[in-house]
Amino acid sequence: MRAITICTMAILTGATGGCINVNAPTKPIEINLNINVTQEVVYRLDNEAKSLIQQNPGIF
Repeated sequence: MRAITICTMAILTGATGGCINVNAPTKPIEINLNINVTQEVVYRLDNEAKSLIQQNPGIF
């Protein structure tokens, strides 16, 4: 009985042991990321700087 079990295990192991192939893809891998970035900038001017800009509009 033990010999039959060992033979059966050997046959099953041989039958299930296959070959594994790892191949690189022929086309490049493409990753699409749809990212939407919104930025809001808030600035405040010092009264002194604001008056300086108003007096000299061509400064910038």
